[in-house]
Amino acid sequence: MEHAEFRVKAKEMVDYIADYLENIRERKVYPSVQPGYLHKRLPATPPVQPEAWDDIFKDVDDHIMPGLVHWQSPHMHAYFPALTSYPSIMGDMLSSALNVLCFTWASSPAGTELETIAMNWLGKILGLPECFLNEKNDSPGGGVIQTTASEATLVSLLAARTRALMELSRLNPDLQSSELLGHLICYCSDQAHSSVEKAGLIGLVRMRYIESDEHQSMRGAALEDAILADKEKGLVPFWVCATLGTTGSVAFDNLREIGAVCDKHGAWLHVDAAYAGSAFVCPEYRHWMNGIEMADSFAFNPSKWLMVNFDCTAMWVRDSTALHRTFNVNPIYLRHENSGKAIDYMHWQIPLSRRFRALKLWFVLRNYGVTGLQKHIRESVRLAQKFEALVLADQRFEIPQPRNLGMVAFRMKGDNALTERLLKRLNARGYIHAVPACFKGTYVIRFTVTSQRTTNQDILDDWNEIKKVASEILMEVFGSDNGNIVVHKKPRISLKETRELNATFGTSLLLANSPMSPKIVNGTHAAICDYEQVLTSCAQTFAQLKMEPKDSPEMRRRIRAIKMCGKKLSLDSCMDMVQGMMVEQSLPLCHEEGEDVSNGSSPGDRSSLSPSPVTIKADASPESNQLQLPTRQYRSKSVDVSLTGLKLDDAKITIDVKNNEIIITPTGSKAITDPINDTQKSVHFSDLEEKLNIGDKITQAFENFQDGLQMLSEFRPNDNENKVENKDECDTKLTIRGPGSYIKKLIQQFSEDPFGTEDAKPEADRGSSSQTIKEKADAICKKCLHYKGKMSK
Repeated sequence: MEHAEFRVKAKEMVDYIADYLENIRERKVYPSVQPGYLHKRLPATPPVQPEAWDDIFKDVDDHIMPGLVHWQSPHMHAYFPALTSYPSIMGDMLSSALNVLCFTWASSPAGTELETIAMNWLGKILGLPECFLNEKNDSPGGGVIQTTASEATLVSLLAARTRALMELSRLNPDLQSSELLGHLICYCSDQAHSSVEKAGLIGLVRMRYIESDEHQSMRGAALEDAILADKEKGLVPFWVCATLGTTGSVAFDNLREIGAVCDKHGAWLHVDAAYAGSAFVCPEYRHWMNGIEMADSFAFNPSKWLMVNFDCTAMWVRDSTALHRTFNVNPIYLRHENSGKAIDYMHWQIPLSRRFRALKLWFVLRNYGVTGLQKHIRESVRLAQKFEALVLADQRFEIPQPRNLGMVAFRMKGDNALTERLLKRLNARGYIHAVPACFKGTYVIRFTVTSQRTTNQDILDDWNEIKKVASEILMEVFGSDNGNIVVHKKPRISLKETRELNATFGTSLLLANSPMSPKIVNGTHAAICDYEQVLTSCAQTFAQLKMEPKDSPEMRRRIRAIKMCGKKLSLDSCMDMVQGMMVEQSLPLCHEEGEDVSNGSSPGDRSSLSPSPVTIKADASPESNQLQLPTRQYRSKSVDVSLTGLKLDDAKITIDVKNNEIIITPTGSKAITDPINDTQKSVHFSDLEEKLNIGDKITQAFENFQDGLQMLSEFRPNDNENKVENKDECDTKLTIRGPGSYIKKLIQQFSEDPFGTEDAKPEADRGSSSQTIKEKADAICKKCLHYKGKMSK
């Protein structure tokens, strides 16, 4: 093939690849061929003369495609994902064209350094400790791309074996390494991948399997007991493999417990997270990595779930010198003048040569970004949750182990033979493909969401296929599509009986868009949720979406009714409560330096406030300046009011918008004096923070503000002391300072009626407006100075 033909045929190949992936849903995922089918179709000897490219590629469609398992199909649910993506394909295409070998820095400087950079990026995305990264010249740790997780497991075992033999040889100089080798023993869970067993066979060491608990997890106590028992026999524990995401059920070993045991006995801890490691790009799944800082090596496969096509296994080690001691060969033809100044990856692996795999990983990380990778992982998990719900809703099926991440292990109720028969028939039909697993004698079908092209409809189609085949099998065996399972019909229970049986039952009026009479339904089942956390969760979601809260008298009355009845009501009622929580949000944090603009305020908002102080007395004149406030309406609470010792006529309130102050000045005989120097008492927000508790919801504002005003009464002397002759000219007062947004919300919260914006009226017509302001000032005084009741939280 020459350059001209390559340009044409290569472009045709790209179109073929794109068409294949775009229309892969139409292909049967599992082939219906028998062993030897291709031998019958292709000649037994190679062609003597060159063949045309079109003839060669025609045989791909005619003979190769019919015998493929289509791993990229959305109906492929066997094993674990083995995904690819367009940026990864292009990276592999370019790598194949360049065909550089990256075994030393000198053989490919860019290839070596890009691998180091890409592995540091990936380690940071997963949240690995810094000891696994190689960002400093003196850093002993670092990452390397291996071919498979099996190879990474073997590399770590061989490195640990070398470390153990060197230590034993130092302590036992009279014994040969071959004699010491017989004393070594390593450990893994009985749920570990078969590659761990293979690594032990290749490494010529004993392997002991630790029985997992009821959740298929290896625990530290069981490992400790096994190690102590083996030490009494003269054996030396040197390597432990912990699995994060087992093959059978995606179970997780307890990494922190295992790490503590390994540290105590000096064993190398290797963490195999081949499938589940990709999920750690999402912070919500990193709790399974708790204890990773105690590991000596960690590996997972981006070629499984991160859409980097095979082969690509990311492996990190805490100390690369252990690898160097095991794999370091340094013939003269591999030496270069920069040896020791840069990484030579030939010392980090079993083979010498290595492909430029970092290129496709780098392409994927850049093209998808962290958010794109997280979105892909979360969507796969969501689809697995959907399938899990479908299985649980059918009484003929069960899920013996909890679902983790994107894999569901399910089975038909009854003998293992039923589930085994179901799986064989499903695979024979070819519309979906799955593989089995066994949990302590229980046969299950593993259903893994593998493809990034899987949709909700694909999951429904797959479940319908499973139900159809299951019904056929049960009909053949038992003569009924339900088999020997008795399906009880749910009895109809009246609303009266429901209320008698369940004291927390609540009802909601369900209105339909279609013309029909309203119906009373059990709103408790409107959604599957944790009722105790639904309000907090929804509020957080609303806050992230930055949705504008709504408020109305009707909604407030409904919220009060919900709080009073103490029953579980429908989802729409819960959402009203969420809206109410948003309306009654926390007051802003206060700083004296300036106004807090984090809660929707902006420098432009300040211009809407009056530029001059506004003083409002109980006997305010009609000529008083009008207070300009936002148009948003806040309704006051209905409370009982009275406070012994303070009356409306005993104080005047000055609202200084310019200086962001509320000044309460006593009149008549009730003076507020400082017990220390008998001068003006000016209280800043920091002084009142504990009393006012501004961080609480506005629903608690009356209660907290009463406590704050209690400070005022504490400074008040007895009636027979410090008489003030001039009621209007009192020189003692309480000043509450805070940012304008706080003062503004405080005024709005305690006002009887919503404040409106300043009305653009001529001077002659402002008398009535001023009278309205006076009435509102009276309302503030009543709420602030006369409140005695405590609101129930």
